[in-house]
Amino acid sequence: MFITDIAAADLAVCGGADSFLQSAEWGRFKGRFGWESRAFIAQWAGFGERPLLALTRRLAPGITMAYVPWGPELPAAFPSDGLRRNGALAELALKLRRLLPRDTAFIRFDPPWYSGSGGVPEALEQPFRRAAASIQPPDTVLINLDQMPEAILAAMKPKWRYNTGLAEKRGVTVARGGAEDIEIFYRLLTETAARDGIAIHGRSYYQTLFEVCRDSGAAECRLYTARHEDDTLAAIVTLFRGKQAVYLYGASSNVKRNLMAPYALQWRAMRDAKDWGCSTYDLFGIPPSDDPNHPMAGLYRFKTGFGGTVIHRSGSWDYACRPVCYGLFSAAEKLRKRVRDSRKKRRWGSTD
Repeated sequence: MFITDIAAADLAVCGGADSFLQSAEWGRFKGRFGWESRAFIAQWAGFGERPLLALTRRLAPGITMAYVPWGPELPAAFPSDGLRRNGALAELALKLRRLLPRDTAFIRFDPPWYSGSGGVPEALEQPFRRAAASIQPPDTVLINLDQMPEAILAAMKPKWRYNTGLAEKRGVTVARGGAEDIEIFYRLLTETAARDGIAIHGRSYYQTLFEVCRDSGAAECRLYTARHEDDTLAAIVTLFRGKQAVYLYGASSNVKRNLMAPYALQWRAMRDAKDWGCSTYDLFGIPPSDDPNHPMAGLYRFKTGFGGTVIHRSGSWDYACRPVCYGLFSAAEKLRKRVRDSRKKRRWGSTD
């Protein structure tokens, strides 16, 4: 037995979560966009208790899904071997399903544990099935902020250090903004989406994130903009919470791209995160490998150029509570993914 008890709790208990995706702030934020946030306390046998955030959403009449983003967070002393983790997750899913709506068809987990550079992400075993697509990015780059700024800069690739300094030499200035600058950010974001063929949320989505963080007092959402003369060249949104800083969203203009504004933005955010008390800066999402044929190969090169450690999580996994309903949903989800992948290949070229 891995869990002695799991009980519903007030959302405030998730203030003790490590990840922002398991936090009370994230639960309140997603609650504004069609999800119902449910908090629990799990008693891990012999290892203490940890909070758990689960999000539920109605997919169709009589069919609900539950989603546990980057959870569960296991106690620090919990064994790290895959067999015990798989068993613990299976036991958690069985107990959790009894506390969820009766029409819950499946529970989707994004386990937070990961392997380091070059490691193979840990796959789950029965009773879990790999989801058709991961919700959170399984692969990312973590920058260690527990070192002097000079050491962080020295760990970057030479061209990245050069570009960071080049932006400043050419007169690019970085300013910290907030919710009042959302209109500027969103204008750049729509420009980026049109250029790169990516999907984005409506403006209110980003505005709400700033509002929720401001009201919580436990997390801080920051917007940085890079300007040159009268032009706003790029902007990024970062979230600082506890010991973690996360680069969530980025956008850039089509003008003056030779001024390297995104490099200056990331360097400013890293330094501010360190000053805020964060130990890591998460660049939040890269392709799984340095494959030049991947449609997002440029993103891999850009983010890994800042140094840091590349990590790999296993992605999203499903636990079926109602196998027939889940099977129908899974088939539809796989079909949608094939259609999306086909459109990406037509836009970017085949990656086979």
